[in-house]
Amino acid sequence: MSQFIKIYPENPNEAAIAKVVKVLKDGGLVIYPTDTVYGLGCDITNTKALERIAKIKGIKLEKANFSFICHDLSNISDYIRQIDTATFKILKRTLPGPYTFILPGNNNLPKEFKKKKTVGIRVPNNAIVLEIVKLLGNPIVSTSIYDEDEVLEYSTDPELIFEKWQNKVDLIIDGGYGDNQPSTIIDLSEGEPVVIREGKGDSNIF
Repeated sequence: MSQFIKIYPENPNEAAIAKVVKVLKDGGLVIYPTDTVYGLGCDITNTKALERIAKIKGIKLEKANFSFICHDLSNISDYIRQIDTATFKILKRTLPGPYTFILPGNNNLPKEFKKKKTVGIRVPNNAIVLEIVKLLGNPIVSTSIYDEDEVLEYSTDPELIFEKWQNKVDLIIDGGYGDNQPSTIIDLSEGEPVVIREGKGDSNIF
């Protein structure tokens, strides 16, 4: 059964953040709040943990389109090819925020993602997950947690999330109610912004 930790987004408790990071470093799966829906994630460098998430999602790991949650823009350059000034300006203007940007990947991608030409990057406007990534020292791989209930689609109540996921993951963070709108996905891999999915982020600014 997983741990259930309350963390306040206004002032994340350092000891609680450290506990989450230890679970991630030990290969655990964590459910955490973002500025959109709650996410399921693991340490990007842990193959076994990546395989567990892929199994939960019912997909092959090499085919998975997971996002990378980064702490800031300098973090992003670890995994993407050199981007032009126009692209950088878009990222600087909108991050942290409710967007996932598809960008060209570089040779530093973990071996599980080496065949991918692009990667989805997130810098959510949520202090809890940003502090986790900062202390961890590298991105976490992330995917949204869906609800089988067609009306709900996304679970927003941390206690209901715990009820449903406690036997599948190692730790669940109660960071308050989540949103039920996912991030807006913008493809920047070819230079010109292309809206792939309308979500919480305003796509009219591109």
